[in-house]
Amino acid sequence: MAITAQEVKKLRDMTGSGMMDCKKALAEAEGDFDKAIEILRKRGEKVAAKRDDKEANEGVVIAQVNDSNDYGVIVRLSSETDFVAKNDDFVAFAQKIADIALAERPADVDALNALPMEGKLTVGEKVTEMVGKINEKISVTAYEQLESPLVAPYIHSGYRAGVLVALSKNNDAAFQAGRDVAMQVAAMKPVAVNKSGIDQATIDQELDIAMDLARQEGKPEAMLEKIGQGRLNKFFKENTLEAQAFVKSDKQSVAQYLDSVEKGLKVTDFKHIALG
Repeated sequence: MAITAQEVKKLRDMTGSGMMDCKKALAEAEGDFDKAIEILRKRGEKVAAKRDDKEANEGVVIAQVNDSNDYGVIVRLSSETDFVAKNDDFVAFAQKIADIALAERPADVDALNALPMEGKLTVGEKVTEMVGKINEKISVTAYEQLESPLVAPYIHSGYRAGVLVALSKNNDAAFQAGRDVAMQVAAMKPVAVNKSGIDQATIDQELDIAMDLARQEGKPEAMLEKIGQGRLNKFFKENTLEAQAFVKSDKQSVAQYLDSVEKGLKVTDFKHIALG
């Protein structure tokens, strides 16, 4: 099938791979982007970006917790341009929406948009009103909430990402540790707390890719399973929060860091929302 230049560029933006590699992968995958990404990975190409097909959005992300630090929310208010996103009134508007979410604990974005905001108007109606004022499309595009004995928040510079981390104990030391771990999530983008949080389909796919790469490298067939398991363990170490090297002291894993702060302190969950 014919592959357009726009499709090639789109796959390149998604993966960071070369233009010709992207074109060949798309042709082999008959235009299926998910299959093309897997083909690139099986060929040993370094795929740098997300697998989803989202276009980048501007806007702001607000992450905050309540006074008792046991419940938190993240709200992303998207805009078309960073010019709007950097406006103080836009940031303040996003903060008001996050305040409502924190107080009312809606179940999802639709429920959040239906909540009252400033008189008889709802959040959704106030967003529409804001669109009329700035003449640019804006909307609440993501919302997460988290409840735990302790929830620690972090907002990345310029409101470009927000993180909530749930921990097993609530005290001052645990809160500071939670802030450190939330910064880790923003920087290293783990996919789960530990390997038990990764679905079996993903594990099987990663093992298949690892074994296929080893086969292409000429490794003996009898060794493929062992080599694949070793590479799978490396995948867990790089992509699960507890096993990642702690960014502030890479001689420790995140799990070891938390245990050094307080015996038995653990991350139980996290939420991460970013622009784009």
